[in-house]
Amino acid sequence: MPLKRSNPATDFEEIDRWDGGVGWIAHPDESMERASHALAVDGAVWVVDPVDAPDVDDLVGEFGEVEGVVVLLNRHYRDADRIARRHDVPVYVPSWFDRPDDVTAPVRGFENGLPESDYRLLKVVDSFGWQEAALYDGETGTLVVPEAVGTAPFFRAKGERLGVHPMLRLTPPRVLRGFRPERVLVGHGRGILDGAGDALSTALGGARRRAPGLFVRTVRALLTN
Repeated sequence: MPLKRSNPATDFEEIDRWDGGVGWIAHPDESMERASHALAVDGAVWVVDPVDAPDVDDLVGEFGEVEGVVVLLNRHYRDADRIARRHDVPVYVPSWFDRPDDVTAPVRGFENGLPESDYRLLKVVDSFGWQEAALYDGETGTLVVPEAVGTAPFFRAKGERLGVHPMLRLTPPRVLRGFRPERVLVGHGRGILDGAGDALSTALGGARRRAPGLFVRTVRALLTN
């Protein structure tokens, strides 16, 4: 199984459908499991960290018109520019992010949350070239985290449904503590749509303790592939 596909997707796998949106994985056979999401807000759709795929516009269109494309991690521009230009909308990035050089669509910074929505913006990481934000809608209980936590295999230690990124295991982000979301949507893997509050609490609370086991398993996987 490849870590990441560089060729254009030929299909996608739908994930994380709920009343307020849907997600997809454009390359289901890659181990990174790069996930994209569409968040619906009063007939408008915000596309988050997208990887493009044929017919994905039809999937997103079920929830309304695309209002903007949102990038929540400075390494997740992915196909944001292509999709933004196709829908003639801006690319929205947190105001503290460095501006990208290779995005030709209009780029707009935002600080407190997505415009005209209940999605609040959280600063997760801003150090050593890692710039990451999360979105949280308290009304629907939806938490969107692009990288700090995930469900792809390389995130999860034994027994975890949701895991902290290996590079953040020793210092799990404090800003995510205390949330009891109904669902957690992630940038790598399927989201947690049931028992999400417990899964998040377990992931953050045991991140350091379970780090050695995850590191050993990761090394073994690299040596055997």
